[in-house]
Amino acid sequence: MAYTQVLTVLAVAMCAQAQYPAPAYHAPAYPAHAPVYHAPAPVVPVVKAYAKPVVPVPVYPDAHPHYTFEYAVADAHTGDTKSQHESRDGDAVQGVYSLIEPDGTKRTVEYTADDHNGFNAVVHKEGTPVVPKYAPAPHVVPVIPKVPVVPVVKYAAPYYKH
Repeated sequence: MAYTQVLTVLAVAMCAQAQYPAPAYHAPAYPAHAPVYHAPAPVVPVVKAYAKPVVPVPVYPDAHPHYTFEYAVADAHTGDTKSQHESRDGDAVQGVYSLIEPDGTKRTVEYTADDHNGFNAVVHKEGTPVVPKYAPAPHVVPVIPKVPVVPVVKYAAPYYKH
């Protein structure tokens, strides 16, 4: 809102300056005596106030939305398995989706949403998690090899006496 007000004021000020340009300065002819300098009168822009335009509110023909959709994916190559079902009647939405998580469990989420209660979801987990074969066992501690300590040898420059 403030951004449009700033742009409006700047646009009005630019229009006002375009209508009343600053007077051109001409160097005075200097007589033999000391010159008298008269500064040009400052230009004051005239700002005109305009009423805001009235923006019509769009009227949507579908005042009471109603739909139902469903999809499912089961890809044996990637292991991607998921599904969703959702329906809407006016402002009330209800649905359920499920997916197989990387640990092998199935997550199912049942949800509802409306103007009175907001969004509510209930999550269910099925199955037991499976640790992948490539993961290291949690009790194995990696062995860090010891690095031998090498003594630092310092060489002193010879000392010469005059």
